[in-house]
Amino acid sequence: MKIGAMTTCFRKPFRESLEICSQLGVDGVQIWATNLTYYFPDHPVGELDPDTLTETGRQDLLATLKRLGLEISALCGDLGRGFTKPDHLEEDIAKIKRMMDMARSLGVTVLTTHIGVVPEEPNAPEYKRLQQVLGEIGDYGDQVGVTFANETGPESGATLAGLLRTLKAQSLKANYDPANLIMSGFDPMQGVYDLRDYIVHTHAKDATGKARGANEVPLGEGEVPWPQYLKALHEIGYRGYLTIEREVGENPSQDIITAAQFLREQLSALGIAK
Repeated sequence: MKIGAMTTCFRKPFRESLEICSQLGVDGVQIWATNLTYYFPDHPVGELDPDTLTETGRQDLLATLKRLGLEISALCGDLGRGFTKPDHLEEDIAKIKRMMDMARSLGVTVLTTHIGVVPEEPNAPEYKRLQQVLGEIGDYGDQVGVTFANETGPESGATLAGLLRTLKAQSLKANYDPANLIMSGFDPMQGVYDLRDYIVHTHAKDATGKARGANEVPLGEGEVPWPQYLKALHEIGYRGYLTIEREVGENPSQDIITAAQFLREQLSALGIAK
């Protein structure tokens, strides 16, 4: 498995974050592809927004990544509102398609996002809407060769897998975040097996459950059973990225540095090579 980091989590200028990742020795980075500021109002994200990235900018980024010895693990295409409500759907689908085109031009095969809460009831209007939206996005993903990975969290792994099984497109997969599942009261271990056919990217994040406040915490300090969790990923054949995401904390940059070493130690102890 490879180790990566999400550039926005350093809360530093984009190029500086890339330099830190190179010095840290991670294999790759996940980069936001949407021009949103709702996470960090004073630090806009979306350096790779398809509506602003020029061809010169694309070539410059690829040259920088090559110089630093990094690859892009995935692009983050979260639009901040999901696809369960009828508002903005046409606009958002078009934006997702443009992000897929940009991903393909960068040689990136995974675009991650939050789709909203998947209802338990397949006959719910929101469920039908998700099927319609994901069906259209998935068809486009199949055409351009970019996987659309839906992030786990607000529903169980079984519920997300159930939705994905109703869709024909091969490009509709899952971005697995064990901490999100824990904070929502679900079993992150069971989720690995429920989504075993769909996991193409993961976020390395830790958290406490509802009984302890449902908070994100540094890796190794929460309720993700890391040895068992990593073994389960390996068992189902996952060989992709463990991309460190640290959305809170007073010093997220240091937390990411510590997390990378933590993951290396865990993988080494389990005898799992990168």
